[in-house]
Amino acid sequence: MTAQQTIEIRPMLLADVDRIILIEREIFLFPWSPGNFSDSIKAGYACHVLQQADTLMGYGIMMMSPEEGHILTLGIAASYQKKGLGKKLLQFLIQSAREQNAKSVFLDVRESNHGAALLYKQMGFQHIATRKGYYPAMCGREDALVMRLML
Repeated sequence: MTAQQTIEIRPMLLADVDRIILIEREIFLFPWSPGNFSDSIKAGYACHVLQQADTLMGYGIMMMSPEEGHILTLGIAASYQKKGLGKKLLQFLIQSAREQNAKSVFLDVRESNHGAALLYKQMGFQHIATRKGYYPAMCGREDALVMRLML
C-alpha cells in the first residue's frame, strides 16, 4: 500500500459480494450470508466498499428512512484495521445520511466490541439503549449497544 494509491469509496456491486464475504468471515464470529449482502444491494440500501487499487479493504451498509440512517454493518479487513479506514467509511456514511436530510444515524454494536464502540463515541455517537440478547454469541446471546448520532 503506497501513499500514491488513493483509497476510494464506491457503490457496492453484486460482483463484490464474494470478496466481502471473505472479510466478513475473517472479522465476525457470526457473519452475514452472501444473501444478506446481495439483498441489501437489491433493496437499494446505501451499500459501499472501500478499496485501494484492486484491493477491497472494507464495506458498509446503511438503510435510509426519511428521518434517519441506520448503519446495518461496517467491516474492515483485519490487516487494514486500526489505520483510520473504519472512521473514513463511517464519515462517508454519515455525510451521505446528512445529504439525504436525515436527522440522526443509528447503529448497533456488540457490547464486547470495545474498539468499534470507542470509535463511534469519538465520532459523536451516544449510547441510548441496550438490546438484551440481540446478537448470537459462543455461549448464548450478547447484548447490543444502540448508539445514535444527531445530525
